[in-house]
Amino acid sequence: MIRLRPHHGMCLAYFEGKGYSDGFTENMQHMLELLEKGADVEMTVSGDEICKACPNLKHGVCLSADLVEHYDRKVLEYCGLKERENLSFRDFVDNVQKNIIETGKRVEICGGCQWNEICSRKESRWK
Repeated sequence: MIRLRPHHGMCLAYFEGKGYSDGFTENMQHMLELLEKGADVEMTVSGDEICKACPNLKHGVCLSADLVEHYDRKVLEYCGLKERENLSFRDFVDNVQKNIIETGKRVEICGGCQWNEICSRKESRWK
């Protein structure tokens, strides 16, 4: 079971090897590969396995905590999921694709994110 922030379902859909730091990018790629092998995930609205390598995580606290928690709560709401819910990664990303990406709600949730340009010009890998 891998703890995963719900908004990372959107980030991973468009990830192309860019990130906050080399360590973060390497960890994101590693987590994507691990998750795509068929892992189960637990939804969490706090630091997860991807966050562990983020330079914005200081002493266990995200410098953008309020913003990313808002992203997480919106993903949970639009996907009909709850915090601490367990499901397969495949079921999770299918849900994100269907209920957020295909409906255009990604921009509503995280259109102001610094990485939005990447997401706006690519197709989701979950398609």
